[in-house]
Amino acid sequence: MVINANEVKTKGVSIFSTLLNKFDELIINVRGKNKFVVIDIERYKKLRANELDLAYIKTMQDIEKGNYKTQSAKEHIEELKNEL
Repeated sequence: MVINANEVKTKGVSIFSTLLNKFDELIINVRGKNKFVVIDIERYKKLRANELDLAYIKTMQDIEKGNYKTQSAKEHIEELKNEL
């Protein structure tokens, strides 16, 4: 469901509750361009949990493949400084 930013401006954020009862997500269109997505907090929590699970899986795969290095905190900070 796409709604215009002016509609949000005139009706306020209460429009989100009404529309999220009918749709899984709302896209807010600003000046003819889709700019934002609104979802309810429970769906956000599920998406965030999935994102974290995927990051964990990728990290474990990197460890299994040996794609990591061991260094002290001081060495890590120096490396970060050198990359700037």
